Amino acid sequence: MDDWPIWVSAAALAVAMVLLVVAGGPFTRLVDRLADRTGIGETMAGVLLIGAVTALPGLITSILGAARGDAVFAMNNALGGIVLQTTFIALADVFYRRANLEHAAASLPNLLAPVGLSTMLAAVLAAGAGPQVTVFGVHPVSLLLVLVYWYWLRLSREVGESPMWRVEPTRLTHTDEPDPEQMANGERLSSMWLRFAGLAAVVSLAGYLIGEAGLSLTERTGMSSGFVGAVITGFVTSVPELVTVLYAVRIRALHLAIGDIIGGNGFDVLFLSASDIVYREGSLYAAVNREVVLLVGLGIVLNLLVAAGLIRRQRDGIGFEGIAMFVVCGVGLAALAAVG
Repeated sequence: MDDWPIWVSAAALAVAMVLLVVAGGPFTRLVDRLADRTGIGETMAGVLLIGAVTALPGLITSILGAARGDAVFAMNNALGGIVLQTTFIALADVFYRRANLEHAAASLPNLLAPVGLSTMLAAVLAAGAGPQVTVFGVHPVSLLLVLVYWYWLRLSREVGESPMWRVEPTRLTHTDEPDPEQMANGERLSSMWLRFAGLAAVVSLAGYLIGEAGLSLTERTGMSSGFVGAVITGFVTSVPELVTVLYAVRIRALHLAIGDIIGGNGFDVLFLSASDIVYREGSLYAAVNREVVLLVGLGIVLNLLVAAGLIRRQRDGIGFEGIAMFVVCGVGLAALAAVG
């Protein structure tokens, strides 16, 4: 579909964005109920359920790019999504007026997440700078990313169940506990999972449209594929996270909101592992350029700012960390346009 006219590509992106926006609200409410009914809690539901599904458009887009030999597009689509999605935490903080979001949603699993994600991003940076060794055409770091993600989830569960130190609760702290009303309703769990699968299919369809439209825009406009992947498709594929995090804040499912961004970002890094498998021109990381390095650096800085906000726990207002996230994101994307 590289020969799509520009207006068709733009229309496809718009249709995909509408699909993602419309599905976002019902999907968030559904996962909030599943978190209570299954007992896994808001944070893990955000990471595993919302994070996985909202990451599907980005995953499909990166795989399409890598399969067609555009490694930079595939990487920047994933990394640009991480930059934008992490900044959505600061945006959600603006909309949550009761308290500082990092204060209200403080927990050890939430604090561990940006550390784990920064570790994964640093591994990507090392893979790009190191020897391009492959096994069956796949770089060993692609497997390492999966192992680090698995270990991060396992450790999050352990520190959540048996913490060695605890977050000091205040009157503004929002605890991650099941809603009695959700537990008491008569909605069948099987029907909830069927609705979950249906909404996931809608999100996947949107992801296919985004990938095809983004690659077509690269071909037809002559824009840098790295810039298109990081900013245009990166933003559109991040719309599910934006909608779900704002909706979760609205219904006061604060741990679900943080888990959504955390989970989405974790899966976004794994896009690189999947892209490396389908990329048949050697190691995906051999294509690391200034754009990719810039986005990895931005992702690490933004996630460490989130960690700083969770540690500091300012009681109200967006705080220095939130303002810094907006500044870092804005300056970073401007720098990306300059080097792209």
